[in-house]
Amino acid sequence: MKDNPMSSATGRAADIATNRIPDPATARSLGSAPVRELDPAADPVPDPIRAEVMARYLLAAAEEMGATLMRTSFSPNIKERADCSTAIFDAHGQVIALAQRVPIHLGSMVGAVDEIIKRYGRDGIVPGDMFMANDPYNGGGSHLPDINVISPVFIDGAIVAYVANIAHHADVGGMVPGSEAAVCNSIFQEGLRLPPVRIMRGGEINRDVLDIVLLNSRTPDERIGDLRAQFAANLVGTRAVEALIARHGAEETARTIAGYLDFTERRFATAISRLPAGVYHAEDFLDGNADGERARICLAMTVSGGRLHFDFAGSAPQLESARNIPERALLATIYTVAKCLLDPDVPANAGYYRTITTDAPAASVVGPRAPAAVGCRSISCGVLGDVVAKA
Repeated sequence: MKDNPMSSATGRAADIATNRIPDPATARSLGSAPVRELDPAADPVPDPIRAEVMARYLLAAAEEMGATLMRTSFSPNIKERADCSTAIFDAHGQVIALAQRVPIHLGSMVGAVDEIIKRYGRDGIVPGDMFMANDPYNGGGSHLPDINVISPVFIDGAIVAYVANIAHHADVGGMVPGSEAAVCNSIFQEGLRLPPVRIMRGGEINRDVLDIVLLNSRTPDERIGDLRAQFAANLVGTRAVEALIARHGAEETARTIAGYLDFTERRFATAISRLPAGVYHAEDFLDGNADGERARICLAMTVSGGRLHFDFAGSAPQLESARNIPERALLATIYTVAKCLLDPDVPANAGYYRTITTDAPAASVVGPRAPAAVGCRSISCGVLGDVVAKA
């Protein structure tokens, strides 16, 4: 192994009781992005003060979405345990503001927005639509209890942003109450699978889809209460984005945010560049089952030109249990550990994701293929995080 040298959540800017939206000038705080070459001569953010104000405003709005979700939810898992997250995306599906909640949820929200854009395109999405997804193989999810709810934000008939939230529902069907069991060997045992589907059309709940979700849960009253809380959270985010654009205009907002993402990319690339170039190796093992056999996670991390590449060749084949790590959980873990170790204060947006690429073997514990079970992926993500940190 080669030696390797090596915020708090913002205050809420709006009062939910009065439905006030944070003002961009007074707010206290602030995806799947394409990999591209850095331009060393790139111009700085056109107006860094305005960019910072906008970014912190959007982060405050994302935090307010989370507060709304927790306050209005029915289940203790969301209301008390805070097993939920919120984010705001640009029109291209890039994260521009991520509330400080559950790190592994990042991958699921990014994946769900990606899938919606891919499946429906701009022409297939209209004002008042709201989408729901949870499937790790067809919906960008990481396990079935985590249901993503995504809303497009329209200004003058054009999509300018997406707002999203994810919440862990206490039961989505499957072979056991709670919809999580390490003994599952197929995702079909784990619960209801949802590709991106419209849960709202034209601002009205799609009762056909809702009935399917409720029928598959052992606790339908709780499910509908939590889903309505997710709808409310997205409405808060939508109003915040609309208020920002009403103040600055759609073009200026998009240009400023794009510059802020580029700035974030350059900043994180600089942090990576402080590491000596080379290939760093690490490995660890998941605890064995009753047969005592342990599953190996093997990593070769390449540092080069302000970029990180994570290659998991040599990792164990996918497991006949629910501890496999799907793609979006893998990415979320890597993003989180890299940020914590290299630049903890870098803005949590798609800019720094651009500096990271991965390669996971197909049908492996870190690259499972359907119908491998993934319900207990968080157990394995803890070991994965250790491997990334070791490298």
